[in-house]
Amino acid sequence: MSFLVPACEFVLCYCWFAVSVGYWKDPYIQYFVRQAKERKAPEINRGYYARVHGVSYLIKAFLEKTECNCQIVNLGAGMDTLFWRLKDENLLPRKYFEVDFPMIVARKIHNIKSKPPLSKPIMESHSGDSLLIDSHSLDSSRYSIVGADLRFSSDLEEKLKKHSLDVHLPTLLVAECVLVYMTPQQSANLLKWAASTFPVAMVINYEQVNMRDRFGQIMIENLQRRQCNLAGVELCSSLDSQRERLLVNGWENARAIDMMKVYSFLPQADVKRIEALEFLDEKELFEQLMQHYCICWACKDSSNLGLANIDF
Repeated sequence: MSFLVPACEFVLCYCWFAVSVGYWKDPYIQYFVRQAKERKAPEINRGYYARVHGVSYLIKAFLEKTECNCQIVNLGAGMDTLFWRLKDENLLPRKYFEVDFPMIVARKIHNIKSKPPLSKPIMESHSGDSLLIDSHSLDSSRYSIVGADLRFSSDLEEKLKKHSLDVHLPTLLVAECVLVYMTPQQSANLLKWAASTFPVAMVINYEQVNMRDRFGQIMIENLQRRQCNLAGVELCSSLDSQRERLLVNGWENARAIDMMKVYSFLPQADVKRIEALEFLDEKELFEQLMQHYCICWACKDSSNLGLANIDF
């Protein structure tokens, strides 16, 4: 899985460029970027805009239903800056966890330790005993970073519990282009573990869809050229297969929509604003790309918080 380290860098660079052009605001991403800005195609920038806003919409809906009396577990978080952005909006959950490979976690912690704009908000939100930090984990009262391999859920659970994971608290699990890099059995084990561990929970999965058509095959070939092996791509054949994967692994009320539909649901005044940032020549390519990514979400709601009503 060593190819996931450069993959994490790709995502970071794409987001950094889109932020620098003005697609959305993220004052923290600059502190994680190593490379100089490189121009990215407008259809890619719009795709990332839809991804960030679509996932963020569902996260905020969960925070609203739980009144932030919950925890978030960001699976394969990479250099994600969501913790800092939620803090700025006064929307922090009781605790926010990030999990990724130890090599990626080590780099993130190094950046946090060496950049006051990243470390200061963590200190501000921390209360109680001294903050614990070493090269492969960080643990404060509101934010934890854990180095773990998501393919081994018993090891994952043990590490999260050491960082004060509370299985009785409403829990949101977020996975963005993570499950597709695991075999179907490995991702099933992870989803089953989460569904059986948390009585009140929601999962959000952003990844590829419709991958059996010609465009999908070209996407797979392009990723293979970068040594990115999509071990779980067979589950990305359709919106139905994405929904079914969640249902068979213990989740309820599963939904899945492609990113073209998500884009149409976003606030149209802001969509108009970003569409004016760059001229888009390849409208058909943009639509094809968006039809090959999706957001799926499902829940378990024994406390009747209304999680099944979360929708665009």
